[in-house]
Amino acid sequence: MFPSTSPETGHEPWADDAHPGPAGSARGLPPGPRTGPADDGSRRERGPRRFRKGGEPRRAEDDTVEPDEEVVEPVEVRKPLSLTVAGFAALLGVGLVLGAQTAGPGHRLPFAFIVFGVQLLFVLAWTMAMRPPALLLVALVSAVVAAAADTAAVQSDVAGLAPLGYVAAGGFLLGVLGQLVRRVDRVRVTDSLGTTLLIVVGVVAFGTLITLSRIPAGTQAITVCLTASGVALTVARLTDAVAPWPRLAPQVPRGAAGVVGGAMVGTLVSAVLGSYLVTPFTPTRAAIIGLVAAVTAVLADLAVGYAEAGRLMAGEPPTMWIARHMQGPLGGFALAAPAAYAMCVLFL
Repeated sequence: MFPSTSPETGHEPWADDAHPGPAGSARGLPPGPRTGPADDGSRRERGPRRFRKGGEPRRAEDDTVEPDEEVVEPVEVRKPLSLTVAGFAALLGVGLVLGAQTAGPGHRLPFAFIVFGVQLLFVLAWTMAMRPPALLLVALVSAVVAAAADTAAVQSDVAGLAPLGYVAAGGFLLGVLGQLVRRVDRVRVTDSLGTTLLIVVGVVAFGTLITLSRIPAGTQAITVCLTASGVALTVARLTDAVAPWPRLAPQVPRGAAGVVGGAMVGTLVSAVLGSYLVTPFTPTRAAIIGLVAAVTAVLADLAVGYAEAGRLMAGEPPTMWIARHMQGPLGGFALAAPAAYAMCVLFL
């Protein structure tokens, strides 16, 4: 019989033999360092291998290359177009200035007819360029508002802006109600509110010239302000035809040199006119009111360019060529007219 216990009880078995596992692991010790050609430090751990499109492996240096930014090609500045718009601005300014000279006490109708013709041009150009939902309705209402504003400016007992404000408010409400009645345009009525308001206010703004001609020194203020505005718009467009730099935006074919140069030349011309006019005009006063009118006209013309670029970027189809390019000078004179009235009332 074999003993139930080994005579060497208390001794660890396999003490003299080699353990089949790694050295030192029998007693819980960590394994020794591995030796061999793989331990020379030349190998490094690699992450998951990434691939380019097409199955080619992607190298590590490709991760540091940033994607190229999208380059926006600047819109070409067409010299013949800039010269044409400059000529139109000059003719428009000359017509308004000469028309103001025909105005006199009890003799306002010739100037009112000239202003009404410019208002019709404004309505046609801006409705065709902005395309409100009910285009024909907005154009018709704006023409009626223009006639009513000129009549109120001529026939009112006191020369002021209150009658013109009432006409503008009534015309705006009439245009909005007319679009609400049309079922097909009811969905877009919110979008058309701004367009209708802009066209109606622009039409009424020209009527302030008739009101200004009834104020003492108003005709001279019209001469100074509209001459400065016409010269500023003309010089700005001529400069764009020669040196349209630096570009204000790639999508807008206008340069900062024309905007700044036009405002400066317009101010200079108004100062020269002020030296030939009678009291209360002086070269300094004429330069100040001319500066306000010139800057207002040039910035309004520039804003029209930005609006047109925004419509094209939004995917809207381009509008009628002649209406699109008449819009800027007409908008510039429309905004310069109330500026001239404000400067005459507050400054002279």
